[in-house]
Amino acid sequence: MEDMKKLMPHHKPESKMERSKTLSVINEMCEMKNCNKAVMFEGRKKRDLYLWLSNIPNGPSVKFLVQNVYTMEELKLTGNCLRGSRPILSFDPVFTEKPHYSLLKELLTQTFGVPRHHPKSQPFFDHVYTFTVLDNRIWFRNFQILSEDGALAEVGPRFVLNPVKIFSGSFGGVALWENASYVSPARYRNQVRVAAKNKYVNRIQQKVHAEATRPTESYRMRPLDDIFQGNPLDKAQEYKKQEVENEDAQTPIVKEEKNKKKKKLKGITKQNGNNAGKTVLKKIKQNKKSNEANLVKTKKSSNSIVKAKDKLHKVKKGKKGIKVKINGLAKKSPQK
Repeated sequence: MEDMKKLMPHHKPESKMERSKTLSVINEMCEMKNCNKAVMFEGRKKRDLYLWLSNIPNGPSVKFLVQNVYTMEELKLTGNCLRGSRPILSFDPVFTEKPHYSLLKELLTQTFGVPRHHPKSQPFFDHVYTFTVLDNRIWFRNFQILSEDGALAEVGPRFVLNPVKIFSGSFGGVALWENASYVSPARYRNQVRVAAKNKYVNRIQQKVHAEATRPTESYRMRPLDDIFQGNPLDKAQEYKKQEVENEDAQTPIVKEEKNKKKKKLKGITKQNGNNAGKTVLKKIKQNKKSNEANLVKTKKSSNSIVKAKDKLHKVKKGKKGIKVKINGLAKKSPQK
């Protein structure tokens, strides 16, 4: 608050106000001291700080939540400026894009701008107040003008204004605009407390989810990644040279055994590859020859049976008592 007083040499201080009184009492105080603008700091629970800017007596008025406050004693920056000198107000281009920002710009210029020829002010400019919009908040910075080229050095203090509501009247009235993204500090602390309560449950849920969605393969390895490092062609040529050197270093007996194995493998591959059809034809021809040989044997056996029968008939007519064998069966003839 003392830093804010130093920023505005045209201010008129007032003592603290009782909580039992309403904010409309501030309008009467300003009329008594011939002020047409009012800045009020409102503290809650010794944690939260709110800032009111109002146009006396008819409004409008704005309520801000003050965040990230850094006083000049905390910062200890290199910049410095004369007390009571007039500031140059610099605003972000966003202030001209939306209507509520243009209203805020006008209120800030009338509040922080030092009137010309004010008895408590100096008649020159040696510092700049910058108001920039980021994340729906107004960021305040105070810089010293080092030279005419535009070199600056920060003086301080620093603070961030989060707009809550814009009212039509002075410290009250109809709400003209409300920040939809605003979350009160008490509600935010409650959310943090609830999140801390459910910390153990969330940890167990995260473990279960991690086990359920754990990938089977963390990374698909390619077999050639470990073999070929660099240019694969150069690596292949090196391996070829090593194989040739190893073959030259081997004994002649080992070479002969390897050559024999290679020849056998070549013969097998030729039979399996090029002569596969020839082997099938040979098997078919062999089967045909075996079938023909079986037919010849059956014909010969039938002819021998016929000849044996003819001989039997002749023996019966001519001579009796001679043994005759037909197909391995013996018959005795009567004795003479």
